[in-house]
Amino acid sequence: MNQIFLFPTYNIILSYLNKMRTIIDFHIHSKYSRATSKNFDLEEMVKWSEIKGVDIISCADFTHPAWFKILKENLIEDQLGSGLYQLKNNKSKVRFIISTEVSCIYRQGDKTRRVHLCILAPSLQVAEKINKKLEARGAKLASDGRPILGMSAKDVLNIILEADQNCMMIPAHAWTPWFAVFGSKSGFNSLQECFEDLTPHIKAIETGLSSDPLMNWHLSELDNIVLVSNSDAHSGPKIGREANVMDLDKFSYSEIIEVIKNKDKERFLYTIEFYPEEGMYYYDGHRDCGFSCSPQETSTKYKGVCPKCKKPLTIGVLYQVDKLADRLTNQIQQNKHISYKSIIPLPDIIADYYGVNSGSKKVTNLFEEIIQSAGNEFRVLLDLSKLELNKFMPEVLAEGIIRMRQNRVKIISGFDGQYGQVEIFSEQERKQSKDNEQTSMFIE
Repeated sequence: MNQIFLFPTYNIILSYLNKMRTIIDFHIHSKYSRATSKNFDLEEMVKWSEIKGVDIISCADFTHPAWFKILKENLIEDQLGSGLYQLKNNKSKVRFIISTEVSCIYRQGDKTRRVHLCILAPSLQVAEKINKKLEARGAKLASDGRPILGMSAKDVLNIILEADQNCMMIPAHAWTPWFAVFGSKSGFNSLQECFEDLTPHIKAIETGLSSDPLMNWHLSELDNIVLVSNSDAHSGPKIGREANVMDLDKFSYSEIIEVIKNKDKERFLYTIEFYPEEGMYYYDGHRDCGFSCSPQETSTKYKGVCPKCKKPLTIGVLYQVDKLADRLTNQIQQNKHISYKSIIPLPDIIADYYGVNSGSKKVTNLFEEIIQSAGNEFRVLLDLSKLELNKFMPEVLAEGIIRMRQNRVKIISGFDGQYGQVEIFSEQERKQSKDNEQTSMFIE
């Protein structure tokens, strides 16, 4: 693999960055989950974690019997008692953390609740205890990698704490309408309402693709809650589209949990976020009618009803945050919170540059060329200067990455299950990319 660097000190800089920075994605799914790539096995997870630049990845779906058997047969603890695992017969430095997601559907307060929960466990042995306890309660774990449990979120929290007090529960994609603790369709108005006396055990929530930390900081209830961000990937290329960046000394499960429990701003450096507008539930709308609107329009102009079909609009994340917020933006003290960086995945940036779909061969080819030169995607999106980027990509594309870092992007907001659309480049710049397509764009 040929690597092209502008400065001789670049390898030293990267070594320093890698030592200080550990990127973690706590929430993905395996091939045993619905709507997931059938090739999404452990080897694929390691491969794409390396491409993306993720150091610690979820093992995914540990409640599923067939997948758990694969985990036990193919993962070994990298150091005794670390709680992090490596793939057997594989030299990759990528490590697995034992985690999964479950779906709770139940009645509480005369309302059907649908809450998705991420569960972190300190070992495969503890995960096995959790599985047995869930099965004893009648859970049909073989039905899906993310099983539907007919029990409350509080009950599941109690079960994992009985298995081991070092387990951690994190409400998943906390604001999405249909399956989230704060979801407009079937969630709650507070963590206390959901978890009751066990609420102190909730130390973190997952922001989800359609919200970012700034939105969450409008709720004083979350001041002592850590905001984590994960990809919820259903295929390799989606790994790391959101992630967590920590400075770890021991490189262990216990240290990661300690950082979260203590909201340690010295070691929890920042989260990596989608622009929330790009998420599929940011705005209100009705996908079948191709209609979307802002929360203000929903309330004042449309009264919650789609103007095309007269059916109720799907209320999005921004609306729900505004509804529960108890402070204004100018009242937020950002220095009290863990910071974040917003990114657009590199294939989406390339797709906008070319004016094509992100799954096109043209995008894939350029993405692979860039990764071959840069090492991984996060180095491209977060670290390299424009001069360094120019060494292995078109200058206009490098400029687009700098614009992303400076929040100089335009996004048509997503709604009702439809992702938002990113615009970074002008039509003239896209035309230039086509004109230059037949010329050499890389230093050989």
